[in-house]
Amino acid sequence: MSPREKIISFYHAHRRMPSYSELLPLLNYHSKSAVAYAVKKLIREGVISKDDQGRLIPNTTLEEVRVLGLVEAGFPSPAEEELADTMNLDEYLIGNREATFMLKVKGDSMIDAGINEGDMVLVERGLEPKSGDIVIAEVDGAFTMKYYRKKAGRVYLEAANKCYKPIYPKNELRITAIVKAVIRKY
Repeated sequence: MSPREKIISFYHAHRRMPSYSELLPLLNYHSKSAVAYAVKKLIREGVISKDDQGRLIPNTTLEEVRVLGLVEAGFPSPAEEELADTMNLDEYLIGNREATFMLKVKGDSMIDAGINEGDMVLVERGLEPKSGDIVIAEVDGAFTMKYYRKKAGRVYLEAANKCYKPIYPKNELRITAIVKAVIRKY
């Protein structure tokens, strides 16, 4: 098994990248300089990279998944299975790896947007919000996830649940990230 395959296998088994000391036995190396050389080579090949704190992060955490076609969400139709394409979920979901992270949802204020408690949201920092985006915001010192709204020059946050009133900041509203995807495991 190649170093690339060993690292990806470790990632899939542990749901994290190995540390440099874990790479020694994993790659069957005897020195940290050999590990550093292998890491540099894998970075050049685009297999892995480093985050802003120097930790290893995978560039392809998920193998490509087959796209078999369409499924009817309205009236039933005959199903045909045919390989339409393949896609890498990372490439599809993540625009800027360094600015992307996941959060676990707590609460029910976004249920009418299809975001339930226990779901995971994939969010990206550094984007300019547009009215209608679902955002992670710090409003008057507390964090929340809501629709970003702008009306008559006034910014506010709106829940996707009629039980919650709009939130108008008293002092400060800071948009931390924009929700890019919702992930639910059944």
